[in-house]
Amino acid sequence: MLRHVSKETAVNIFWFRRDLRLEDNHGLYEALKAARPVLPLFIFDTNLLDKLASKTDPRVTFIYRTLAGIDQKLRKTASSLLILRGDPLQVWRRLTGEIKIGAVYTNHDYEPYARERDHLVHDLLKTKNIPFHTFKDQVIFEQSEILSGQEKPYTVYTPYMRRWRSRLKPAHLMPYPSERLINAFIRTNFTLPRLEELGFKASGLRLPERKLNEEIVQSYDKTRNFPAISGTSRIGIHLRFGTISIRQLVSKALSLNEVWLQELIWREFFMMILWHFPSVVDQPFRQKYAHLRYLNDESLFQHWCEGQTGYPFVDAGMRELNTTGFMHNRVRMITASFLTKHLLIDWRWGERYFAEKLLDYELASNNGNWQWAAGCGCDAAPYFRIFNPLLQAEKFDPQQTYIKKWIPELGTKDYISPLIDHHFARQRALSFYETIKNR
Repeated sequence: MLRHVSKETAVNIFWFRRDLRLEDNHGLYEALKAARPVLPLFIFDTNLLDKLASKTDPRVTFIYRTLAGIDQKLRKTASSLLILRGDPLQVWRRLTGEIKIGAVYTNHDYEPYARERDHLVHDLLKTKNIPFHTFKDQVIFEQSEILSGQEKPYTVYTPYMRRWRSRLKPAHLMPYPSERLINAFIRTNFTLPRLEELGFKASGLRLPERKLNEEIVQSYDKTRNFPAISGTSRIGIHLRFGTISIRQLVSKALSLNEVWLQELIWREFFMMILWHFPSVVDQPFRQKYAHLRYLNDESLFQHWCEGQTGYPFVDAGMRELNTTGFMHNRVRMITASFLTKHLLIDWRWGERYFAEKLLDYELASNNGNWQWAAGCGCDAAPYFRIFNPLLQAEKFDPQQTYIKKWIPELGTKDYISPLIDHHFARQRALSFYETIKNR
């Protein structure tokens, strides 16, 4: 497998994960400026891949194409990317037995599974006397860098955001010139495996471009709520997999649009919450909401999944998601509110569905936003805020341009009647949530 690498000379390994780029990559920069040649590695993690519902999952195609692009750049320097598949712990056991490793470099990951994985890999490498170096790269502020005056994590966004802004200095946005050290990679000629060899097939879904549309960002505060127009950056998938630097994006946001900057801060807020309160993965942040007994009607849930609720704004959003892997931010709020409060279906059902379908799925943000919509999160919409999907459509899609795009049968006998009356659903939801109000 590693016939290109001498077993006598120690190499450092850089392990790509959520940082799929050669430029402005903190951990990669630290690896490349160290004394040894660097072997670049990516592991297709079967612990994650085996849980995917589709062998044509477009996110795997996105990762693969990005890796192929990195490999192509490396070959211009007579190097190449080593791509392996398996349980990361087992992969590292093999690697430590086959080559002489001086040190391993990578960037921090904050999700519970990733933390456990890194702990196991660290312990394995320690038994071999191999240092495991990790660095902050996918956020500006991490873990416990933004705390309240009582040295506790914030659980409300606005004071967190203000503290985040007050702490931000130019040094936080300085890029790491990793691309300038590209000649420090070891000379290799690894074969790039085909996607089929990794157990997947290419998706035909159109994937968002990496380039940030600055004109859209400049007018983001004015256009972001209208799904019929291109008013959002659609940069989420690139943030998720680190194909673009957060330092670059925050630098752009500071000069282009404050509201868009605050969306980037929301992302870090939810990542901080996940770090300090990992139980939110499957439990409500507000524990009293664990006592709710949702109706969880599977037939109604299926109607919601398929965009067949009889509420056009909701249905358009679900059909957009199912077709493109994307859903407009405003519509995400409406569909989530409808599932949890109109249909009284557990927010975790909807969260899992979004996790399966969204190209830009990120655990912390997906979880945080679903708990916000359900009223059970740390910084949540109060339980009595129940969006009216009809009024929302009138306000944000007044010409029904977005709705008609996704519901061609609108206004005909072929379009389903509403599953439930809004006013009835609202009163039922208020009564439902009242049961835990004073807990």
